[in-house]
Amino acid sequence: MSEDWYLDHAYESASGTVRWTALGDPGQPPVVLLHGTPWSSYTWRAVARALAVRRRVYVWDMPGYGSSAKYEGQDVSLGAQGRLFAELLGHWGLVRPDVVAHDFGGAVALRAALLHGAAYRTLTLVDVVALAPWGSDAYRLLGRNASVFGALPPALHGAMVREYIRSASSAGLREDVLERLAAPWLGEIGQPAFYRQIEQNDQRYTDEVEGRYGELDLPVLVCWGADDSWVPADRADRLAAVVPGARKHLLAGAGHLVQEDTPAQLTALLVDFLREADAAGD
Repeated sequence: MSEDWYLDHAYESASGTVRWTALGDPGQPPVVLLHGTPWSSYTWRAVARALAVRRRVYVWDMPGYGSSAKYEGQDVSLGAQGRLFAELLGHWGLVRPDVVAHDFGGAVALRAALLHGAAYRTLTLVDVVALAPWGSDAYRLLGRNASVFGALPPALHGAMVREYIRSASSAGLREDVLERLAAPWLGEIGQPAFYRQIEQNDQRYTDEVEGRYGELDLPVLVCWGADDSWVPADRADRLAAVVPGARKHLLAGAGHLVQEDTPAQLTALLVDFLREADAAGD
C-alpha cells in the first residue's frame, strides 16, 4: 500500500489553517478520526482506508500538528482543539457521526461533546488521554522548559524526537514510517511547534470534564494497547468503569501507537462496533 497521504482541503480556524480530507462514498455513514500528540492523521491512514470501503471517513490534522498551520503564539491547547472540533463538525455538515479518537484526541472529542454540544452516534476511545494523572516526567520536563529545548541544535532535537516517537510502539516502527511521523516536528517551523504543543497540554483540560463522563449517553468502546507504556492499560479499566455501558478491549502486542502496531485488529473491532450500531438503528 502506498504511504502517500495528502489532506486536500483547508479550513480557516481561529488557530490557523486546518488541513483535512474525506475518503469513501459521500452517501455512506460518516466516521471521524481524531489523532493525538505528537501525531497527525497519518497514523490513521491504514484504518481510514479500510473503513472507507463502507463509510465516509473524515480525517484532519489539528492546528499545530501534521500539515496544518504552525506558528508562534498559536493556541493549540486542548481547550482550543475541543472548540474547533465541534466547529468542524458543523462545517462538514455532520449530524451524530461515529467518532474514533486516539491519545489526546480522546480529550478533544470528550470536551467537544460535554462542553460544546457536539453529538455523536458512537464514540471509540483508543489509548486516550482522559483521566488524571497523565504525562510522564519527561513530558512535563519538556513542557516546563519549552524555550530551552526549542533552542537545541537541530540534529540533537531530531534524534530526541525520533526516540520519543519510537517509544510509543511496542512492535517497532519501520524507518520510513518513523521519518514520516517525525518530519512535521523538524526544521525552523517544526522544532518550536513540537515544544509549543507540549507546553500547552495542561491536565486542567481533562480535569474540567473528567467528573462528567457519566453523562455520556451513547455506545462507547474503549480500546487499549496491552503494552502501552505511555498511558498504561489500567486506564482502560478506569475509563470503562465511569462511562455508562462502555465496553473495553485490550489489543495484545500493541503499545500506545495501536494504529501502527495492530491496525488490522483495531479495524476489525471498529467494523464490528459500527455494524452493531447500524443494526440497532442508532
